[in-house]
Amino acid sequence: MPIPEDVTGDEIDKDVRQELQSLPKTLAEDVAKNLVMVARLIDEDPEGAYGYSKVALRLASRVAAVREAAGFAAYANQKYSEALGEFRAARRMTGSVDLWPVMADCERGLGRPEKALDMAGAPDVHKLDKAGQVEMRLVAAGARRDMGQLDAAIVTLQSPELASNSVQPWTARLRYAYADALLAAGREGEAREWFAKAVEADRDGSTDASDRLAELDGVEFVDALDDSEGDSEGDSEGDSEGESDGERDSDSHDESPNAPEEDGDKD
Repeated sequence: MPIPEDVTGDEIDKDVRQELQSLPKTLAEDVAKNLVMVARLIDEDPEGAYGYSKVALRLASRVAAVREAAGFAAYANQKYSEALGEFRAARRMTGSVDLWPVMADCERGLGRPEKALDMAGAPDVHKLDKAGQVEMRLVAAGARRDMGQLDAAIVTLQSPELASNSVQPWTARLRYAYADALLAAGREGEAREWFAKAVEADRDGSTDASDRLAELDGVEFVDALDDSEGDSEGDSEGDSEGESDGERDSDSHDESPNAPEEDGDKD
């Protein structure tokens, strides 16, 4: 797959770069570039990221970082069985527990929420850092919801991290999940309160908490382009009443809002 000229491979994390030192220099550079493309595309173009991960996997399947990247690319494409296999391989290579929550979520994706709950209660969870433990809590709550256990999901999310006023990287998602569970349980007033708290913590727009809050408040968003088109049509109708077809300004016939430019960003 083609690699853009601006990708050098130097963009990768220093720990990954260190792993690649076991490879011949040229091969390491090629693998690094493909890993950069996986990271660059995984949010906006998961299929593209998956393709680059496959290339990296063919080049260096014995590198843990490559197996991990392949796992996340498969996960982003909802290929949960494949993702789980790659995560297990990476874990065997490194002995790290960091992938435990996403492995449990793969079990959910495969329709095995009971297995995800078993993993949530495993000793390995205690070895996770705070972010990993919160992630595991989110997965466990999701598994409870998969099983129709809404009240249990709500209780699972109740934690010191949820109650804390401190904003951490996981805070917005944790509050959002709690609000969503409350809403599913019919507790709309509490859900609104927690969606509002999620909005306060969501500084980078990682959730749609603001939209969910607006829905609960009955706020409707109107597309500005639609308004412009409506106004244009109204003006055109008004003009037609006082002018014949031949008298209308020819410039008005094809007048329409410019299409928004495609925004290339970012995941």
